[in-house]
Parts: sequence; C-alpha cells; structure tokens
Amino acid sequence: MGMPSGMELIIIALVVLLLFGGKKIPELAKGLGEGIKNFKKSVNDDDKEVAEATKDKIEETKESATKATKVEDTKKV
Repeated sequence: MGMPSGMELIIIALVVLLLFGGKKIPELAKGLGEGIKNFKKSVNDDDKEVAEATKDKIEETKESATKATKVEDTKKV
C-alpha cells in the first residue's frame, strides 16, 4: 500500500471536485492554509515559552548556588 499513482490521484481529485464543487475548493484550501499557519505559530510560541522558562530556571539555580557559596564562606570565617 504505497503512494497513489497518477490515475488514482486524478480520480481522487474528480471525487473531491464533485463533492465540494469548484467554488468551495479554494475556500477549503484557504482554511486549511490558515489552520496550518496558526498551528505553526502556536508551536513556535510554545518553544519560546519553554526557552524562557528554562533560562529563568538556570538563572535561579545560579543565584542559589552563589548564595550557598557565600553562606559557606561566611561560616568558614
């Protein structure tokens, strides 16, 4: 069960044309394109949020480590 051949693609295109009509197909394609665009935007936004959260966590860890080192140094004195 591989990719459809040229003749099968033509039959599929004709069935879609019969089901939706010539006027609806551009509207469906536009809606599909906008959906894909919104999905990609959401994925990129999520990636940015994760990167920012990771950066914040790293900074907090560095600050905690610095404070712990200072506390240990004051105990030695």
